[in-house]
Amino acid sequence: MTRIIGVLAGKGGTGKTTTSVNLGAALSYFGRDVIIVDANLTTPNVGLHLGVPIVPIHIHHVLQGKNHISEAIYAHPTGLKIVPGSLSIEDLHTTDASKLKRAVKQLTKYKPDFIIIDGAAGLGREALNAMLAAEELLIVTNPELPAITDALKTIKLAEKLDKRVTGVVLAKTMPNNMDVSVKKTEEFLDNPVIAVIPHDRTVRESLTMKDAVVFTHPKSHPAVGYKKLAAALSGMDYTEEAEEVSVGFFTSLLAKLGLK
Repeated sequence: MTRIIGVLAGKGGTGKTTTSVNLGAALSYFGRDVIIVDANLTTPNVGLHLGVPIVPIHIHHVLQGKNHISEAIYAHPTGLKIVPGSLSIEDLHTTDASKLKRAVKQLTKYKPDFIIIDGAAGLGREALNAMLAAEELLIVTNPELPAITDALKTIKLAEKLDKRVTGVVLAKTMPNNMDVSVKKTEEFLDNPVIAVIPHDRTVRESLTMKDAVVFTHPKSHPAVGYKKLAAALSGMDYTEEAEEVSVGFFTSLLAKLGLK
């Protein structure tokens, strides 16, 4: 049975797409068959994260009725599959977001273990259609009051749509520098925090390398956090401990140039 998980956030910049990509990568790391669908139609970034910003057939073509979604699936070298979006503004005008649910349903015919829907941030039409296409939701937020307040709005909308919130991913956390604790976040959102992802430079380096941090820095704190999340969703035991990652070449170069 395919699990269709929507990854959503009440505001932009929380680490939602990073979570979608790395959750998918971590599930793939554990041998699961995963397809990530970029449902952030206005500002799609899944392809950018994984080194395929421009593709011949994309989710916009599918929602325009030009192509079947099977034609828009691309395989990453790691085995992860993605359905990226178009970066062209012109594609927005003729794209029908309401067709997303049907397109995602068509993917289940290929029997992947997981379909991850990277939804748009906020409470607009795109986010709504991503919710409707998903069977369960992960809400990504940060340990600060504005982000958590917006996350609550997203959860309330999910409740109105009778969508199950599996849990909250607290991303971009910093030890001893959290405006809102994990416990307070759970109390405020009335949902469990099922993953705590540290703010770490390895995520930025993985973006530069056009790959998931799970694969570029597998022992880093964010990678281990995402693998723990994937294991929990898969019902697996996973006990790997994170290690401090040495400064990479890219970071060293920036430092030498005085840009970091």
